Amino acid sequence: MKVDRLNWEILNYLQTDARASHASIGRKVGLTPPAVAERVKKMEDAGLIEGYFAKVSHVQLGHQLRAIIMLKAFLGKLKPFLEKVKSFDEVVNCYRITGNENIIMEVILKDQGHLEQFIDELIVYGECHTHIVLSNVISNSPIKAN
Repeated sequence: MKVDRLNWEILNYLQTDARASHASIGRKVGLTPPAVAERVKKMEDAGLIEGYFAKVSHVQLGHQLRAIIMLKAFLGKLKPFLEKVKSFDEVVNCYRITGNENIIMEVILKDQGHLEQFIDELIVYGECHTHIVLSNVISNSPIKAN
């Protein structure tokens, strides 16, 4: 699918506010609401737009810690871990990566005790390196046209 200037503008508005109406986007990009809706539908069908979500405050929900955990899997433990990680409620993002570690995860935890319990579950699969997130510098930055 061709991503022209108008499609990029629409994508930029949707990445900033996924709840923006087709009418409000149309006013900003110079299209009618039905024209915006048609372009959005085509981008959804082509897989350019994968979905929409709500950004939820983990702190307001009682989870005080956000951490990045890197795991270097023990021999023979990577595949079992890749299945097990799907069952961890604490994991909000998980990536299989290149380099010394095999896995990098972003986790949300209630407190330090919860972090300790979570690490105890992980160490049977490999060596862990944990980094507690102090603040967001950039979060969910929109993908821009080059």
